[in-house]
Amino acid sequence: MEKTLVILKPDAVQRGLVGEILTRFEKVGLKIVGMKMLVPTNETLVKHYPDELGDIIGNKTKQDWDKYGVEYTESAEEIGKIILNATRDFMRSGPVLAFVLEGGHAVEVVRKLVGSTGPKDSLPGTIRGDYAHLSLGKASIARKGAANLVHASGTVEEAKVEIDLWFKPEELYEYKTAQEHLTHA
Repeated sequence: MEKTLVILKPDAVQRGLVGEILTRFEKVGLKIVGMKMLVPTNETLVKHYPDELGDIIGNKTKQDWDKYGVEYTESAEEIGKIILNATRDFMRSGPVLAFVLEGGHAVEVVRKLVGSTGPKDSLPGTIRGDYAHLSLGKASIARKGAANLVHASGTVEEAKVEIDLWFKPEELYEYKTAQEHLTHA
């Protein structure tokens, strides 16, 4: 069975959407095998959102800013650093709920349920499409971390790394659910 990391960000916790979101994952047959609530440390967030992402984020943000006609003098690297720091600050602004889900094609299924990274681009029926409407471009203009409710691992390899970062092996559990014979075929 595949495992994936999901983090309900401070906006999901503060808006009281934890139960609604968890229910969506459980309804499709994904099993929660580890869970904890915490305010992440900067050390964890620097590992989770490494500085190497700065160029990618900076170039994407520059494209957004160009589309919105935003004037800027910073390089892509500088913009990426601004956005990374804003994201880390946002993730430390309140408690998050980190959990590990297990099931067939867990990474892919979770990504489909969550929707596009930018909530305004997420389809109705997805978590972000139903509960958020933020534009990543507008958030970056305000130099704020994106309140997009959820982090979900993007690949199986990324999930393994992220799970090891957020959970100790003894914090993950093996057990059978009542319907597992139907959902974990």
